[in-house]
Amino acid sequence: MKSAIFRCDKKDQMYLYTPYQEDEEAILQALPEELLKLTGALKKVMDLDLTPEKKLARANVNDVIASLTEKGYYLQSPPNEIFRQDDSMLHNPSDSF
Repeated sequence: MKSAIFRCDKKDQMYLYTPYQEDEEAILQALPEELLKLTGALKKVMDLDLTPEKKLARANVNDVIASLTEKGYYLQSPPNEIFRQDDSMLHNPSDSF
């Protein structure tokens, strides 16, 4: 699966993976409004072919592929952040960490 990767403006070292499309505007328009509020401005940094054998520095490639297939994006939080990888906080904020 080919993915487009964007750097998020609001948090250093936060990246958003999306399914690859030639049209970058179409990618951004398909994202949920709540997600865009969380990420801030997005700047494309690269395209990457994801396979189950591929190693990623801070994410499990199978989790990324599953999220891209199910939700249409994968949000990689900065190291040591409280954010949950499944971004459930977008839909159900909680102070009970």
